[in-house]
Amino acid sequence: MSTVRHVAAASFAALSLAAHAADPTLDEVVVTAPRMREPLVIENDPRAPQQPVPASDGASFLKNIPGFSVIRKAGTDGDPVLRGLAGSRLNVLLDGAQFHGGCGMRMDPPTAYVFPEAYDRVRIVKGPQTVLYGYGNLAGVVLFERDTPRFAVPGVRAHASLMAGSWGRRDGVADATFGAPAFYLRATATHSQSDDYEDGDGRALHSAFERRSLAVAGGWTPDDDTRIELSAVRSEAQAAYADRMMDGSVFDRDGFGLRFEKRRVSALVQRIRAQVDWNYIDHVMDNYSLRPKPAMMPFSWSNPDRETLGMRAGAELALGESTLLELGLDRQDDSHTIRSFSGPAPVPFGSRVRGKDFDSASTGMFGELTRALSASARLVAGVRFDRFSADRFDPAGGAAVASAEESLAAGFLRYERDLEGRPATVYVGLGRGERPMDHWEATTYGGLSAARRVEPERNTQLDAGLVWNARDLSGSLSAFYSRIDDYVLTFVNPAVAGMCGSNPLKCTALNVDATRYGVEADLAWRFAPAWTLRASYAAVRATNDTMDVALAQTPPDELRLGLGYDSGAWTLGTLARFVRRQDRVHPGYGSIVGQDIGPSAGFATLALNASYRLGKRALISVGVDNVFDRAYAEHISRAAAAVAGYAPPAVRVNEPGRFAWARIGMTFD
Repeated sequence: MSTVRHVAAASFAALSLAAHAADPTLDEVVVTAPRMREPLVIENDPRAPQQPVPASDGASFLKNIPGFSVIRKAGTDGDPVLRGLAGSRLNVLLDGAQFHGGCGMRMDPPTAYVFPEAYDRVRIVKGPQTVLYGYGNLAGVVLFERDTPRFAVPGVRAHASLMAGSWGRRDGVADATFGAPAFYLRATATHSQSDDYEDGDGRALHSAFERRSLAVAGGWTPDDDTRIELSAVRSEAQAAYADRMMDGSVFDRDGFGLRFEKRRVSALVQRIRAQVDWNYIDHVMDNYSLRPKPAMMPFSWSNPDRETLGMRAGAELALGESTLLELGLDRQDDSHTIRSFSGPAPVPFGSRVRGKDFDSASTGMFGELTRALSASARLVAGVRFDRFSADRFDPAGGAAVASAEESLAAGFLRYERDLEGRPATVYVGLGRGERPMDHWEATTYGGLSAARRVEPERNTQLDAGLVWNARDLSGSLSAFYSRIDDYVLTFVNPAVAGMCGSNPLKCTALNVDATRYGVEADLAWRFAPAWTLRASYAAVRATNDTMDVALAQTPPDELRLGLGYDSGAWTLGTLARFVRRQDRVHPGYGSIVGQDIGPSAGFATLALNASYRLGKRALISVGVDNVFDRAYAEHISRAAAAVAGYAPPAVRVNEPGRFAWARIGMTFD
């Protein structure tokens, strides 16, 4: 049964639960920096009001977590970056399904299809310290999860919220579940939109967007230990971009999932799980739907799509009272096609034939073991093996260009120990992961061609740290040291206009060796009955050893300080960000999500928030971000592009200026 896992981590879990029960005030009402509560794992409530402004997509939600940054492109759909690693180095799973965006220029990372409040929980595992969620998680894993508890009696559970803010920002979500002991039916609808925002200099950026989704799930629960669920999701979006010459006029996603779970099968088999997920992405980018077409340029559009089929099955085995082993298999098939047009007048999409440009498939097997060595010490270990294959095609003629097959291995070993007489756990872990080329490296940057191919990356990483959970003081300190062999570095030649394709004069992908190390810390200290001081710090240093230069796309040091007052019904809070100047750059080089532009200036911002709880069901919260209307840009950002009708751009895509927002959330159960 599931308590075997608790036995394997009994002491730490007891400390954590005791602290939570004794002092619920340390749980954030307005989240400023989610804390690590167990080694290398952060769990966050996406329905708690966020400061800065509540997130409209998955990347902006992750930005609040120490170690994360976001590459801004416009008002939405930024790329999340963890410790300087992004793209397929950071696995993102939605309800256990992993899929990828369709755009060859990264308009739609997986987090673009996430409205965070539609999920019940977000978990992050930092570093190559798990093997359960696919191959290639060199940076870590992000899990957006829904959990529908079984109904003891017929009833309804519901959650809804509305948010309004500057520049026409409007968000809404409604999530309702009707159920009885034997079944449930859940529906979730979301909507988010915004006009163009302005930076701190009053300059409007081409950044308007609108996003909407509907998800339904029906489950059969004949007893407490059995669940079969069928789900479907449909989402649509349009978004303007300030960093390029095209906008996203269509972002359509259709998905279906089937899940089975059975607990307490026998004394040995504690749980079995299986799921199948299918996702289809249809995307259109063009230079005329959401902006004036540049004079003297043709009408242009590109319509890629992507189909992903994933399967996964696993079992948890209780090997005695103190050992839990999770075994499993997974499979993913991925197909990408594209069609495009450029001419004096627009033509229907259907007038052009799709051509396949990339296929990939992977089959993996994994095992992860948790072993209680004593009442205060644990050993966690895992191994994983994958077989990966990829084929690149000429989309114009359908002919195969090149193929690759890789055998990938991953594993980790972590020791955890609870300190005697202290509400603390120390840990040290060594992990290794391997990642093959992805679709963008293989096609956009020419990493899979008849002449050459990039080799898989191999990351060996040491993680160590301390987690502290006491009544009035909680926090964590973590450090890592990483050596990546055959790191896939991309290069963009700014002197050559146009999209990359596979022209080495424009863009290319190459292997280098890299060394990375860094530290992260977070703290929550209740120094008076109603007052809490919160702080977080993150720093990364990275070197391209092959070229003896800084590794491109490395974020600068960041410090966050927050002060909160909580009287029970009322809360007040502040959040100050201090970001250091970044001089360690390698202009023109980076990854599939972007390249270094040059050095960036440091900056500081201030945000204020307040909330009032109306009984147990409703929470009203308000806030102001960038109080002093500072004009600034994050170091890891896309370069700003000239858009007709807008003022000349800054070097980078600037962040929003002063932003005021208000939100009301209600829960019924």
